[in-house]
This record gives sequence, structure tokens and C-alpha cells, in this order.
Amino acid sequence: RWGFAMLPRLVLSSWAQPVYLPQPPKVLGLQACATVAIRDKLREIVGASTNWRDHVKAMEERKLLHSFLAKSQDELPPRRMKDSYIEVLLPLGSEPELREKYLTVQNTVRFGRILEDLDSLGVLTCYMHNKIHSAKMSPLSIVTALVDKIDMCKKSLSPEQDIKFSGHVSWVGKTSMEVKMQMFQLHGDEFCPVLDATFVMVARDSENKGPAFVNPLILESPEEEELFRQGELNKGRRIAFSSTSLLKMAPSAEERTTIHEMFLSTLDPKTISFRSRVLPPNAVWMENSKLKSLEICHPQERNIFNRIFGGFLMRKAYELGWATACSFGGSRPFVVAVDDIMFQKPVEVGSLLFLSSQVCFTQNNYIQVRVHSEVASLQEKEHTTTNVFHFTFMSEKEVPLVFPKTYGESMLYLDGQRHFNSMSGPATVRKDHLWNP
Repeated sequence: RWGFAMLPRLVLSSWAQPVYLPQPPKVLGLQACATVAIRDKLREIVGASTNWRDHVKAMEERKLLHSFLAKSQDELPPRRMKDSYIEVLLPLGSEPELREKYLTVQNTVRFGRILEDLDSLGVLTCYMHNKIHSAKMSPLSIVTALVDKIDMCKKSLSPEQDIKFSGHVSWVGKTSMEVKMQMFQLHGDEFCPVLDATFVMVARDSENKGPAFVNPLILESPEEEELFRQGELNKGRRIAFSSTSLLKMAPSAEERTTIHEMFLSTLDPKTISFRSRVLPPNAVWMENSKLKSLEICHPQERNIFNRIFGGFLMRKAYELGWATACSFGGSRPFVVAVDDIMFQKPVEVGSLLFLSSQVCFTQNNYIQVRVHSEVASLQEKEHTTTNVFHFTFMSEKEVPLVFPKTYGESMLYLDGQRHFNSMSGPATVRKDHLWNP
């Protein structure tokens, strides 16, 4: 799912004291057009073709890289966190042509574009961690498995100031890696934090058909030990969250009470019937909060493994979710958190991508939006789920309550409530410090 978003200047920096170079370093062979150079370099890492008509031949050549794959993790040399550390500069302030791609009508930065960049940076970071010096091309196929969480900091974002991304591998399993990324924007002479992101990447073999081992991680300081410990806790939290999923287990007693009280509040007192339902004041039926879209997956949006780039999917889902929140709340919404985006199935080039967005939980001026993604080929009518996206928005004013009608909608409501409650400190986020699409 790896694609090539706009990552114009890549800087490999020291771990303790990052170095900001005025020109792209020669280590990656960057030339005048940094965007094209990085795209070419990343394709070079896996030997992917730049032409769609040659993609089959290029993937056939990757079969020869199987001999470089380790039979066990013990065969691989351990790496340090600083070995994978990368910084990327997005020069919005100095390159107006680039700024146009990231600009919203409200003169802010498109968050969907940032999601694309984070996805690219996360995969590139993992390739740096698993670099094989004896091989010209990497035998690994690294793909995004999960966007664990993206939390926004209290900083506004201007399209006229440079942005800096940084990232490194923070936790390693046998075949998976957690990547911590941060985003900063230049304010005066200082880069100030904007967001923190945690992605989970998995390594596959050279043909992207089976799991592959990744290099183990050496911890060199108490800070790194704490990062690794947090990675272990994140893994445990994800397992626990999955085991208590409403698709597997019944709601808790408290959740059942919540749903029953909501149901009782919608009964028509005139009829005293379970079938006669009326909305309470300042409320909307959940079924009336939906928006849908359709995308044709063209080769332009493919990744190096000739599947649709995960960042593209996230951007499209986010923009539909933002439109849903805007339509529901009646004012401009701001994203405050993204979490638990699971990439369940790759999307093939040529597929029809169906996106369905729905408000599933509200509280005060917060709107929890769920976007469901499914695909179908042009020849077949059967739809297959590929992703579920969860976005938390804050509206400029208080929004209506959303009420489920059916048992299925009640489960969506509770799932949305769980995701909202898992957000880090929603009450501390101010609308003047947040994001537009």
C-alpha cells in the first residue's frame, strides 16, 4: 500500500542533534526535482517499474530476491532506533506550486494530503531499518497494516510555512514494526509540534505473498526502553480491544443500559407502542447522517507493488468523513483524532472503490464518523470490505444528538462511543488550533 506522496527533501539526521540541510543530501541521489528523485529512489529500493505496462515484468524480477530473505530473525543483525531515523522537509513556504496541492479553500492545509505523506514516510522508515547493504534492492515488501492513532497537538497550521516530518522505528516484533512519527511547522525560527502518529507496518516476502522477518531492535537508553515498552502496551491494547469487539461479544451492562434508555426516549407517549418512534428534541436519526462516494482506482494511484496506495485510500475516506461531519453539524468541522484504521485487504488497480460515511456518535460539539470502504471489480458485483476508518471531529458549534433505530445501528453507536472515549483528552483541544480537510 506504499505510495509516493509529496516528500520533497529527505534528510538523514543524527539521533541526538537533527541536522537540517539547505539542499537534499547526496546519500539518496536527490537531484533538482526532489519529488521525482525520491519517487525514483523508492522504486529503486524494490525494483518496481515506473511504467504501468511494465509492472508485470518488474514483479517477476522480484522473485529472484527470495534468496536474500532470512530464514529466522536470529540471522538478521540488530539495528538501533537512530538507524531508521528520517526527517523530511515539506517546503510550503518557499514553493508556491507545491503549496497549491496542499491548500484548502479556507487557506489551511489539507489533512488528507498529510495522511498520504505519513503513510509514505512510515514505509520508508521501515525500509531504512531493514536495509541490506549487500543487496541493491530490498527483498522485503513493507506495507501499512494499521494506523494505530494520530493525535493533534495545540498548534494551528498555515499553508505558508514549511512543515517537517520525522519518524523512526520504535518497536519490532518478528514480522511487524511500529513507527513513531511527528510533524512540526515552522513558527519564526523554531519548528513547533503539530501531531504525533503511530503506524504499524508488516514485512512480506519479495512477492508480497507471505510474512518475512525483520531486523531486531537494540535499545540504547531509558527513553528508548520506554518507547519499546509503550509499543508492547499498544500491541496488548489492540489485542484486548479486538477481543471485546461488538462483532464478537455482547455489549457491557452499562452499554446495554445506554441503548435501552435511548430507545425508551424515542417511544411515542401517545401510542405506548414499541413500533412508534419519535425523535427527541435536537436529535437526528443515524440513518439520515450518511454520505457515499465512488472512486475508480486508476494506475496513477498505485504503489510500488501495483496495488492502490494506502495513503490515497485514507485521503479519500477522510475527505468524505469531513464532508459528512460538515453536513451533519451545519458548520466547519476540525479533525482532532484518527485511530484504528485497519488495512484488511489490498485494493487492486482497476477496482471500483465504494466509500460509505456515517455519523455514529456525538457529544456536545464532537462528531465521531465511521467510514466503511469496500471494493468490487468491474466484472463482479460482489463487494469486499477493505478498510474501516474512524475520525473524531469537533464542530464550531454544538451538534445534534444521533439516535440509532435498529440493533445494528445501536452497535455502531456503541463502537463510535468506544473510539471517542479512547481519544486523548478531547476537552483540551481548541477549534482555533485544529485542521480543515
